[in-house]
Amino acid sequence: MRLGRPRTKRGAGLAIGGTVLVVALAGFAFIYFVLFPTSSPKPFSLSSTVAAAPVSPATTLAGHWAVATGSQAGYRVREKLGFLPAESDAVGRTSEITGDVLVAESGHRVTITAAAFTVAVNTLKSNEAMRDQHIQTIGLQSATYPKATFALSNPIRLPAAALGGGVIDVPVTGVFVIHGTSRRLTIPVQMRLSNSAIDAVGSLTFPWSEFGMTAPSVGGFVNVTSHATMEFDLHLRHA
Repeated sequence: MRLGRPRTKRGAGLAIGGTVLVVALAGFAFIYFVLFPTSSPKPFSLSSTVAAAPVSPATTLAGHWAVATGSQAGYRVREKLGFLPAESDAVGRTSEITGDVLVAESGHRVTITAAAFTVAVNTLKSNEAMRDQHIQTIGLQSATYPKATFALSNPIRLPAAALGGGVIDVPVTGVFVIHGTSRRLTIPVQMRLSNSAIDAVGSLTFPWSEFGMTAPSVGGFVNVTSHATMEFDLHLRHA
């Protein structure tokens, strides 16, 4: 059966317009994935092979520790062209982070009794300005929800081994506020203590709907997978 030609000028115009739109979107997708391929930074981690010097018995860890230079936070998602995943993750990061923790010390026991952080997600940058513009209005909608926050719910009691300068793994429970939606969650965090620094690395992977978000889609051609990851690399110094 042969398809007939559009019988009216309006029909022909709609057919041409539809074809142009499809070609334009396909061209956009080609540019997005082929001409500007994503080169993903590696996930944050604390090297377990390089230990810091043990905390000196004369060092007082108790008190406030504030976010210092070098701290970063951001997102990690896998984009798709239609049903074909990209070769690597799309990653956006920012160093616009504020906050601090309160540490208590008793003998060889160190406890983080309070912690609160704020990330300016409207300053997130990836390797693509086009992507950075889109997340302002879709998905994370950072123009509407410019801040993401975390507040510790339960004290973090560190094992005595934490004073040895190596990497320790601890569960951290707190309230995350992302996209204006709050959730109390527990995540695994790597930490390392030294005389002058507390370093912490962690990530939270969740379905978009967990925080009231819809997975971004650009023209139906560029989409993302069903889960997103928020990750952080914090360096704290005695305030």
